[in-house]
Order: sequence, then C-alpha cells, then structure tokens
Amino acid sequence: MDESRYDIGWRTLAGINDEAGERIMSLLNDIAPDMARLVIEFPYGDIYSRPGLDIKTRELITIASLTTLGNARDQLKAHVQNALKSGCTKEEIIEVMMQMSVYAGFPAALNALFVAKEVFQREKK
Repeated sequence: MDESRYDIGWRTLAGINDEAGERIMSLLNDIAPDMARLVIEFPYGDIYSRPGLDIKTRELITIASLTTLGNARDQLKAHVQNALKSGCTKEEIIEVMMQMSVYAGFPAALNALFVAKEVFQREKK
C-alpha cells in the first residue's frame, strides 16, 4: 500500500523539526483540525518531499518568501528555526533576508532580521 500524503508529510516535517508538527497540531486541533492535516499533507507531503531541491534550499526559499510577505512573523520564526535545524547558517539566513530588501523594501527585511535575531537568541539558550 502506498504511503499517504499525511504520512509522507509527517515524516518530512519530523526530519526538519519534529516539534513543529506537534505544535501546529496542538494549536489547530480544537479549532480547525482539517487545516492542521492540510498543513502536513500539502507543504510537507506534496512539496517539501519532492526530489528537486534539498530541505536546506527549500527553507532558504521559504524564508525569502515569508520575508517579502512582511506579515507572516510566526511562520517566519518557525522557518528560521527549521532552517537552522536543516543546516543553514545564521549568515545564510541573514543574507537571504538582506537580499529581500531589494524586492520587498527595507521595512520587510528589517522586520525579518528582527525575527531572526529573536530566534538566534532563543537558540543560544
């Protein structure tokens, strides 16, 4: 029997940040359990698990995208953590955010850098 999208997604996410899956499930389970399932199935079961890019590259791309959105602080924080756990350096994460100042403006890049600073400080402890 083929492995389900959920199982693939859960395995992929657990390989990046096993706490993140548990956290998203607990936050959404009482209000929108279907959304929690979709977050596991689509991004991680269908996209992150594809063979075309490694997880480190996918996390840097995700950080770039979330930086340009400028309104996804919690998601950016989670993906900075994921990036660190996937082997990205602080310098790579900072460079991606600085690069986005060209496309999204300084406010978006600065906000992202402040999120990264918060995550880096918390990871030190």
